[in-house]
Amino acid sequence: MAQRKTTIDEAWAGDIIGLPDNGTFKIGDTLTEGEMLHFRGLPSFSPEMFKYIENADPMKQKQLAKGIDQLMDEGVAQLFVNQFNGRKIIGTVGQLQFEVIQYRLLNEYNASCRWEPVSLYKACWIESDDAAELDAFKKRKYQFMAKDREGRDVFLADSNYVLQMAQMDFKHIKFHFTSEF
Repeated sequence: MAQRKTTIDEAWAGDIIGLPDNGTFKIGDTLTEGEMLHFRGLPSFSPEMFKYIENADPMKQKQLAKGIDQLMDEGVAQLFVNQFNGRKIIGTVGQLQFEVIQYRLLNEYNASCRWEPVSLYKACWIESDDAAELDAFKKRKYQFMAKDREGRDVFLADSNYVLQMAQMDFKHIKFHFTSEF
């Protein structure tokens, strides 16, 4: 399989084709001949575990950044950028994903990283029709605010109590536990 490359002008449903790509396409993209399709992609669920990712070799910053971007494109984990300190936080479902990321960064991108634990309970994508309340929330919870890869606001609650209090104090803000809302 995939022993040779040929150029084709036509493909049919079920055909497996490869596309030369420099980052334009992402997993889950759909190609059509112009039809307007309206469907949501796969949702990103709130991770169970969180860690700061640190570059272990400053001379390999570009390799690390490229590796993180491509691994996140594959859906290996989720990336959040803390708005308080600018640090990158990786969110996963389990510990094994951190080990896989570290292994792949080293072996596929020649970049080494180290992990620093961060005590977080839940990532919640937030939205509100009340712009003033949303602004007030983001200012009050600034140290817990992050952006996901799509630039959406994410509240990183460090405990169930903090999340419940935020929901009680800011009743016009919707807290979503998936990125699709």
